[in-house]
Parts: sequence; C-alpha cells; structure tokens
Amino acid sequence: MEKKSLTFAEIKLKLVNYCVYQDRCHAEVEQKMKEFLLIDEAKEEIMLYLMKENYLNEERFTRSYIRGKFYIKHWGKTKIKMHLKQKQITDKLISKCFDEIYEDDYLKTIKKIYEDYYAKQSGQEYQKKSKTIKYLMSRGFEYERINDVFE
Repeated sequence: MEKKSLTFAEIKLKLVNYCVYQDRCHAEVEQKMKEFLLIDEAKEEIMLYLMKENYLNEERFTRSYIRGKFYIKHWGKTKIKMHLKQKQITDKLISKCFDEIYEDDYLKTIKKIYEDYYAKQSGQEYQKKSKTIKYLMSRGFEYERINDVFE
C-alpha cells in the first residue's frame, strides 16, 4: 500500500496532536517523526515550534511521568529513573523532578505493598520477608528505603 504523502503543515499538525494527547519527551517525538520522510531542517523546525508553543516540555513530561508511575503504577524511584534514562532524560532533570513524590507517600506505599505481598507468601518468616523485599526491589524501591520502613 502506498503511503499518502503529507504536507509539512499536516505533519506538523499530526505531531502537535501527538503531544497534546499526552505529555511526550523529545526522544518520543523524534521517534514519531521517523514515520514521516522529513529532512533534518524540517525536523528541527518542528521541534523548535513544539517547544516554543509549549506542546513539548521535557520538565512537564518528566514530572507527569514520575507522578503517573509512582501514584498509579506504584513504581519505586529506581525503576522510574531507569525508564526516564531510556527516554534520554538527564539525571539532573530527573533529580529535580523527584519532588513530585512526597516522602510520606513513598514510605506509605512501600509499607502497603510490603504488607499486601507479605500476607500472600507462604513459608517461614525469613523466607516471606526475603521474597517480599525482592519483590519491592523489582518494583524499583531501594533496599535502604525498604529497610527504613521496618527499623
């Protein structure tokens, strides 16, 4: 099937809509642009336009990503950071935006996941505890933080 060729304006609009639908990072928009045969100058012009008009905002994306992955998916900071790095977000920006997660909420979440998961485990106390800690770490919670909850 032949691809319908789009004008520059149509491509630009598609990318605006892509960013409006949900916050995106630069890497996602660059990936999306690969669907269209654009010369580098055109890609650059679109990126600048998206940023200037605030359709594309790396900090806003990072903040909303952190909130979503923590408050909805209950991921720990390690996992969130790893996924953001895959999206080429800088360490500096990630650290700056982690204030989206309240310390109290973080510890309460660790405690709640711990209790829920621990209750479902069978075996001896130490086995249940070690399985639960491994589970929390797989969700991206730091070992030190998990321990803090049970000191």
